[in-house]
Amino acid sequence: MGIMMRFASRYWSVILPLLGAVVLAVSWGRGLNPGVAILVAVFLIGATLSAVHHAETVAHRVGEPFGSLILAVAVTIIEVGLIVTLMVSSGEKAASLARDTVFAAVMITCNGIFGLSLLVGALKRRVAVFNAEGTGAALATVATLATLSLVLPTFTTSEPGPVFSASQLIFAAVASLVLYGVFVMVQTVRHPDDFLPVEGSANPSAEEHEEPPTRNQALLSLGLLLVALIGVVGLAKVVSPNIESGIAAAGLPQSAVGVVIALLVLLPETIAAVRAARRDRVQISLNLALGSAMASIGLTIPAIALASIWIEGPLMLGLGATQMVLLALTVVVGALTVVPGRATLLQGGVHLVLFSAFVFLAVSP
Repeated sequence: MGIMMRFASRYWSVILPLLGAVVLAVSWGRGLNPGVAILVAVFLIGATLSAVHHAETVAHRVGEPFGSLILAVAVTIIEVGLIVTLMVSSGEKAASLARDTVFAAVMITCNGIFGLSLLVGALKRRVAVFNAEGTGAALATVATLATLSLVLPTFTTSEPGPVFSASQLIFAAVASLVLYGVFVMVQTVRHPDDFLPVEGSANPSAEEHEEPPTRNQALLSLGLLLVALIGVVGLAKVVSPNIESGIAAAGLPQSAVGVVIALLVLLPETIAAVRAARRDRVQISLNLALGSAMASIGLTIPAIALASIWIEGPLMLGLGATQMVLLALTVVVGALTVVPGRATLLQGGVHLVLFSAFVFLAVSP
């Protein structure tokens, strides 16, 4: 028994994706009772954690700032897969699912993960230090993407309601891809130093002194990452009816489905960001937070624009008044936080209060 436990603890990141694939094959296309749904959800979380683990392994091989980019893109692929599969299965009920999930991802990353990273960093060193140039550029990109994709549909007049016309949706999708692509080029090619920890601010740990994985180990992790991602998307599709029925039974609004999806997908990334902040690498934490927000919009909007060819019904992207107020306040507070290049417990607390307000208003609009 002890040998089995040691084996499982050492190779959990290999075992969980494979078990997730087996559970997916067994449960696909079947209705689940609550007990089985909980078991499937456990494997879903396990597959998500293993996906992030393998993304970090690949990231260690390629180094920063590529590492944060790989992790953000991996998480966004999970998110896009969840959104599209739920939209296909739910029909018109999911007209606002993409908007709710993307907005939730922005609030979670720009307030929840962002604030938690600053709080942990400030507790560690009294002041959390980061690179204002790179972080400011990332925040500006997130604000632009969010405004183009989530705010403008509320005010356009070509179509009734908070929706884009076909041409407007195409423009938003192309603009999102282009802007995200330009940011990635700046982050990885033109100005990568702007996204690295400030010199002297980091306290290297034993983990960072470890030799990077070999090429074969990185390729194995890449393969297991793909298996884990397939498992996450497939298992989410299997358990989605139970999530929706549970939210309805609790008397919560339909928009809470998007919040649950975003929380589920971003939980492992939150853990990764906190781990980086505890190692005095707050810049890496902020790269993860803002990179995920950016990828959530820059990759999700084009994906659902393409999927809308096959999905019937309207695609509601425009935010309501309460959501726009929260987004505007997040951008303003974020800019004031980023400009000095350093933050205390207060800034972290402000962002976490904004995140708490978002969760409360999502449950009690």
